[in-house]
Amino acid sequence: MTILDPRRLVGQEGESAAEQYLRKKGYRIVARNLRSSVGELDLVAEDGRVLVFVEVKARRTDAFGGAIHAVHQRKQKKLIQLAAQYLSRYHIKDRLCRFDVVLLQGTAAVAPQIEHIQNAFEVSGDDLRW
Repeated sequence: MTILDPRRLVGQEGESAAEQYLRKKGYRIVARNLRSSVGELDLVAEDGRVLVFVEVKARRTDAFGGAIHAVHQRKQKKLIQLAAQYLSRYHIKDRLCRFDVVLLQGTAAVAPQIEHIQNAFEVSGDDLRW
């Protein structure tokens, strides 16, 4: 039996809640927890014809300024690299893509507050080559 780090457990619960939330909004989840040497993509989804790379941030409290502050410029750069790897691996070209962030605050025992930020940050064509 594996004992999970409490922070990792909060993250897994948050990803499950975000996945359910996005499905209810009509998104189709195509991948979850894709790992590479660069890091991990939490969710990859389709919103109509748009391929969406979703970063999930779950926090029990807003003690550190809330979850939005965890998606800083360095994290954005990593997400862009991960998305480029995904697109290359699956030979996806000429597809509209965007980056969303789903913020969850609270615990699983009490329904967490969920904030969905579509197109959370801009990516220039030179940064993300697909």
